[in-house]
Amino acid sequence: MKFLRITPVLLLFAVVLTSCSSVKVASDYDREADFNKYGTYAFFKPGIDKAEISDLDKKRILRAIETEMQKNGFTKSENPDLLVSIFTKTNENINIYQNNYPYYGYGWGWNPWYWGSGFNTVNRTSEGTLYIDLIDSEGKELVWQGMGTAALASEVNKKQERINEIVGKIMEKYPPGMEK
Repeated sequence: MKFLRITPVLLLFAVVLTSCSSVKVASDYDREADFNKYGTYAFFKPGIDKAEISDLDKKRILRAIETEMQKNGFTKSENPDLLVSIFTKTNENINIYQNNYPYYGYGWGWNPWYWGSGFNTVNRTSEGTLYIDLIDSEGKELVWQGMGTAALASEVNKKQERINEIVGKIMEKYPPGMEK
């Protein structure tokens, strides 16, 4: 019987632990684009201004993108080959875990057939999706888009770390065909 009480708690812990650390990533690109010709970048302010997040989170995201672009050999320029833009979406997920196992024996509100009332656990998580767009500055056409979806950090001191992780996973998909 003790096993039946502990199993749902361990299962809930495992679900919460794995949901917090995983980042689902996808990317798409223009098959005709020559990605070898791109070496410089700049941020596309009109696109970034439309992102519906706080200015502090925008700064965190742009710092993370800047770090990843430098890792990929890009340099920031006034006359860039690529323009970098972002777009965001957020969802709140509500998960209800229900445990109504009948525990037999004597206990609260004595009943010879049923003991306890079970319990419910409500878990709320905010999940965000970040899109990173790389736009050819000459033709003003989208050439690559990376997308990452993950649970968001609610603690301020962990936000930059979580954003760095999300952006890093997205940028692993660039350049196309060269995934790390």
